[in-house]
Amino acid sequence: LQTRLQAGQGYGNTLNCVLTVYRNESVAGFFKGMSFPLASIAVYSSVVFGVFSNTQRLLSQLRHGDPSRTPVLTDVALASIVAGFVSVGIGTPVDLVKIRLQMQTQPYIEANIKLKPTVPGFPVYRGPIHCFRTVLQKEGIAGIYRGAGAMLLRDVPGYCLYFIPYTFFCGWITPDECISPNPSSIWLAGGVAGAISWGTATPMDVVKSRLQADGVYLNKYKGTLDCILQSYQNEGLKVFFRGITVNTVRGFPVSSAMFLGYELSLKAMKRDQTETKP
Repeated sequence: LQTRLQAGQGYGNTLNCVLTVYRNESVAGFFKGMSFPLASIAVYSSVVFGVFSNTQRLLSQLRHGDPSRTPVLTDVALASIVAGFVSVGIGTPVDLVKIRLQMQTQPYIEANIKLKPTVPGFPVYRGPIHCFRTVLQKEGIAGIYRGAGAMLLRDVPGYCLYFIPYTFFCGWITPDECISPNPSSIWLAGGVAGAISWGTATPMDVVKSRLQADGVYLNKYKGTLDCILQSYQNEGLKVFFRGITVNTVRGFPVSSAMFLGYELSLKAMKRDQTETKP
């Protein structure tokens, strides 16, 4: 829904998008492009959270000589920025493949040009691997990383507004007598952080989606700035808030589960290390 709303044509609102996708493509339409992100999400999340955690530990070691010391706000912000840069390197190709697979059945409408998929049931890409290979052969590495600039502008501030609110809310709702936050505090703080991050990241998420969807039929945008200018000139400021409801609503449960898994995994590993020490 997010991709269709941000880069597609003819969807008035979220409900209209849901009904249109279901009417034209049935339930399978909601799962297009899912396999590639599903196969890579574990690696992507572990790398991003691992980079964030280890950067915090490194900064605490450099500042205080103790990697286990609770990081200050500036350390959390710096670790978030580093995690944002790393996420772009891993996530851009995955997002591109997902978006191309989701958008290849959409008609392209520009002025008097209207292009449709070649033959119903025979889309441009046969699957994620074919999509990746096709883009790489036709557009090279630059094609695989199309939209990386917009994703960088989305993820660097986005992860700052992800990890910082989580750290703040987690500390705020955890009782002073508790050494570490309980699962319910982690779940709530993670959900709030996810909703804040995805809500504020929506404008650049729209630009990224449009850049990566561009190229299935024609190359309409020359780059990030050109996409921003064309989108604003054609559709006004409101275009940058397409899909904000889906992003915000989705951000809460996804981030709750992500942070809960992260914190519980850290606790389990620390417990195992303690038990195995002589």
